[in-house]
Amino acid sequence: MKFLNKMPLTLLYLLAAALVIYSIGLVFTSNFNMGNLMVWLLAAVVTVYAIWHKPLHAWLHAPGLGRVVWWGLVVGGILYALLIGFVAVSGYTNPPTGQEKVVIVLGAGLRRDKPSTLLRYRLDKAYAYAAAHPDVLVITSGGQGRDEWIPEGQAMREYLIAKGLDPEQIVAENASTSTEENFAFSLEILRQRGYDESTPIVYVSNAFHCYRAGHYAERAGFTTVTALPAATPWRSVIPCYLREALALAYYWVFKTSASGPMHALVGFLDLNKRFFYQ
Repeated sequence: MKFLNKMPLTLLYLLAAALVIYSIGLVFTSNFNMGNLMVWLLAAVVTVYAIWHKPLHAWLHAPGLGRVVWWGLVVGGILYALLIGFVAVSGYTNPPTGQEKVVIVLGAGLRRDKPSTLLRYRLDKAYAYAAAHPDVLVITSGGQGRDEWIPEGQAMREYLIAKGLDPEQIVAENASTSTEENFAFSLEILRQRGYDESTPIVYVSNAFHCYRAGHYAERAGFTTVTALPAATPWRSVIPCYLREALALAYYWVFKTSASGPMHALVGFLDLNKRFFYQ
């Protein structure tokens, strides 16, 4: 019985240790971003609760402010879990028809001058589709971050060429810094090549990102849009889904990532990449 009584506390300690180890691993395997920050905060909260669980548990269940905070955490946790569930399934609701004329691959960060694992999943998905539809135009879209040696669009194009796609089939868009700009700048390229907003396009992103990306494509002016969802590397699932759930709630309120309080915070995080990546 004593062992059974101690099991929840043991599991809490194990969860805290796993999150701390995972958080440290993200420093060395992933770019500095909002998702990683959220994992670090989660690890800190769980660790603090594991260390001081007795006084915190008593305060959260006592009448007054503590109980209000407790129910706020419960309700907030349920709502956030529902958001994550929506993110998990919504990316598969608008599959390509095979009639698309253009493939737009959205950028997702480089490790120096090579696509990150997350981005390689997108590129491999785009390659399979473009290889099966050799007449499509492929646009690799992404600018250059502070921690990246070359523009994402250029690195993505080189990756697809190395896999065997015809260089004449691929155009790199190297200026965008957000999903909204990915589509806006890609549309400019398409207009220069005789296409327009009504041209059927399919965009490639990881499944968790496809719902919001589709709405940004429509806001850019595209009228015939489908999504080609790529998988997510297992080590990136937690930060990506935590971040995307927050980003989705933010989108529903502000309809853009170019304004509002989150825009300022993302800018602050971008500046701090100088510290993490010399």
